[in-house]
Amino acid sequence: MLPLPPPPNRSNQIVISIKKQTDSTHAANGKSKKVAVLRRPHRTNPIIWCSAIICLLFSLLLIFFGIATLIIFLDIKPKIPLFDIPAANLNSIYFVSPEYFNGDFTFITNFSNPNRRIDVRFEYLYIELYFMDRLIATQILEPFTQRRGETILGSVHLMSSLVYLPPYTAKELQKQVQSNRVKLNIRGSFRVRASLNAIHFSYRLHGRCQLEMTGPPTGILVTRSCRTEQ
Repeated sequence: MLPLPPPPNRSNQIVISIKKQTDSTHAANGKSKKVAVLRRPHRTNPIIWCSAIICLLFSLLLIFFGIATLIIFLDIKPKIPLFDIPAANLNSIYFVSPEYFNGDFTFITNFSNPNRRIDVRFEYLYIELYFMDRLIATQILEPFTQRRGETILGSVHLMSSLVYLPPYTAKELQKQVQSNRVKLNIRGSFRVRASLNAIHFSYRLHGRCQLEMTGPPTGILVTRSCRTEQ
């Protein structure tokens, strides 16, 4: 007859059951902590909400004004003002030395606004006089406002005092004066502000005129070629 197996060790069962119970307790505690963490509400800072709303409103305003400006431009088709020199006088040119000269020039400027619904204001006007790409005189004009369809004439007096010219350029100027045909270039730089009711926008214009005049002291304009570009 076989001997009976020894009885199970109760202490081992107790340890195992206690360990399982401990593990289950820790797991339950961990789940409760996770649930507690998940249930906590996260409040957004009011400053962030205000900033987001302001950005949204600003973006909508930009889109609105962009569409409105595009519609207005397509409907009105604004044109740039025009710059011209209809008359000019070459009063004097004389050399104080082979490379230095003095000069006296008078030009009539013509600014015209071809727009029918847009007023413009010339806020900055700078006139330069060149001979063979050499700057010989400058003048700053007073700002003025020009109504739609308006033409404004003005007189510009330019003087050159002891202006230096390279030897070749000085000889060329003397030669043209003697031949009674002097070629000059006028360059104008303008900052223009256009107004259409409550809408305002600014841009820059550049005027270019090539002039051919008779010699001093009674030099007059013979031919001209002017263009205005933005």
